[in-house]
Amino acid sequence: MKRISLTQYLVEEQRQHNTIPAELRLLIEVVARACKTISHAVGKGALGEVMGSAETENVQGEVQKKLDIISNDILLEANEWGGHLAAMASEEMETIHLIPNRYPKGEYLLLFDPLDGSSNIDVNVSIGTIFSVLKAPEGMGVPTEQDFLQPGSQQVAAGYAVYGPQTVLVLTTGNGVNCFTLDREMGSWVLTQRNMQIPTETKEFAINSSNARHWFPPVTRYVNELLAGDSGPRSSNFNMRWIASMVADVHRILSRGGVFMYPADTRDTKMPGKLRLMYEANPMAFLVEQAGGAATNGAQRIMDIQPEKLHQRVPVFLGSKNEVERVTAYHQE
Repeated sequence: MKRISLTQYLVEEQRQHNTIPAELRLLIEVVARACKTISHAVGKGALGEVMGSAETENVQGEVQKKLDIISNDILLEANEWGGHLAAMASEEMETIHLIPNRYPKGEYLLLFDPLDGSSNIDVNVSIGTIFSVLKAPEGMGVPTEQDFLQPGSQQVAAGYAVYGPQTVLVLTTGNGVNCFTLDREMGSWVLTQRNMQIPTETKEFAINSSNARHWFPPVTRYVNELLAGDSGPRSSNFNMRWIASMVADVHRILSRGGVFMYPADTRDTKMPGKLRLMYEANPMAFLVEQAGGAATNGAQRIMDIQPEKLHQRVPVFLGSKNEVERVTAYHQE
């Protein structure tokens, strides 16, 4: 079988569908190269002295791991000088990161979660990087946070890398979802799965059930029906899977179906959910929809939400269409 590299795929995609201008292609390649560097750091583990806590907190009030900071720096440095970006935003930084004046500016905005699932770093479970690309608004001067606050439907590209037994990069530019595997010997990304599709039906669900006592009634109702199995109202047995790395949980759903849920709950009604809209929920929703799935916040399509702030949080229900529609309908009742 002829091996197709990421670069070849992007060039051919542009020729066939005219969806990937040269600047966007180069930007995606730079992000992919940064993910390769992060994969190398993750793979070294304790040998690279990158394990454990950095004893600092990020803007979210979460204790940072050393690898969180390393991954953030790798993405910033890789993307600063290329001339494709006007600005960047990261989960690890309070506000946006402007491209230094010594470098040319481009017409795209990049958002990322440099290392998703960092609680899994020290136990050698899959973690990953999530990214989202937006077009800078027409006539934008010096970029501000406001320029980033575009609904997910405006994304021109999104993807994630999973650092697991294999390192994979899953990407959409709005024309289906494709998966590339890192050939570690050659150092190149190779297309290994075209047009990934999420089955509409599933028998798997992912949720952190230790929070069950805090759930709102629609989530309790839905999960209880799944847990009741073939003797319950669904007349079917369901399996639960929970990795606590959004990238790994979503990758499983993209590979074989399922529904992933991170709902809001009663613990802090001012905080609607835990996942961030701009650099977690939106890129994942884009990928999931492009693969034939659905993604809502329980009330509306995630990609229709008008963001109000950079680190805005949302409840998330995504994956196999029929299950997402069912749990969303329970909320709307």
